[in-house]
Amino acid sequence: MKKLVSVALISLLFIMAGCSGSASGNDEYPSGNLEIVAPASPGGGWDLTARSLEKVLTDEGLVEQNINVVNKPGGGGEVGWKYLKQKDAHTLSVNSSLLLTNNLLGQSELTYEDFTPIATLATEWQALAVPADSEYETASEFMEATKNNPTDIKVGVGPGLGNDDHLSLVQAASEYGINPSDLNFLVYEGGGDVVTALLGGHVDAVTTSLSEVKDQHQAGKLRILAVSSDKPVEGIEDVPTWKQEGIDMVFPHWRGIMGPPDMTEEQIAYWDEKLGNMVETEQWQTVLDNNDWEGFYKNSEETEQFMKEQHDLYETLVKDSGLVE
Repeated sequence: MKKLVSVALISLLFIMAGCSGSASGNDEYPSGNLEIVAPASPGGGWDLTARSLEKVLTDEGLVEQNINVVNKPGGGGEVGWKYLKQKDAHTLSVNSSLLLTNNLLGQSELTYEDFTPIATLATEWQALAVPADSEYETASEFMEATKNNPTDIKVGVGPGLGNDDHLSLVQAASEYGINPSDLNFLVYEGGGDVVTALLGGHVDAVTTSLSEVKDQHQAGKLRILAVSSDKPVEGIEDVPTWKQEGIDMVFPHWRGIMGPPDMTEEQIAYWDEKLGNMVETEQWQTVLDNNDWEGFYKNSEETEQFMKEQHDLYETLVKDSGLVE
């Protein structure tokens, strides 16, 4: 009888050890197919980020499991992020500053704290552009004229107020001593429509992603007065940064990736390793170059701190903009 009890006890200990290993062992994750959510329809920045991640991670052999990209459009990311919140650690989602501003503008109850920060991946920069024959030769001249007559100068933006295109100029105005709520913004459907309005003479300036106006600047069809980067952008080194124009700001239009709540330290460490290796590959560098993105990698710990800093910044900008009390 004692021998039977001993055998049973030993067996139980082996079973418990095995369960403990599968719960915490990094080798057990991922245990199945992975999913990357693009919280928008196919095409556009979120979708392109998700599909680029899938391709590079797979092509470079960094992840052995199948990775599926799923599109969950709606609500400025809301639908996709609600979907992510209900999933386990085998699902991740692309994110951006809209995760912050949707909440700050009262359009969503979700906050960045509802998710697990995984990485910040890349950024575009924001640009202030005017017609090629504009009377404003520099960003400083434009800001001084705007300060004197803010309602007289029409600024195109799209697809709505509260996005990075809008808030980047809100920050520049605040730094220059202009009340951002006095600015005269005309809202268009998207970046392409904004540039068309500028070229057609319907607005005096536009604030938009650099990729929307870079080619036209190089072709002499319009003139970029300033970019929100920390240093001159390769290929358009003639365009000053806001800092070079005396306005102390750097404004990244970043995209990253996050996981559902309550991911384990081992699961987070897995992605720190895989994504840290991915951003060093030539294939990822090609993705950045082809899309006019700039490498902006931050690991999970750095991203957690970055999200807190960005939340505080956007909270200030949204209030300064006059969109909320």
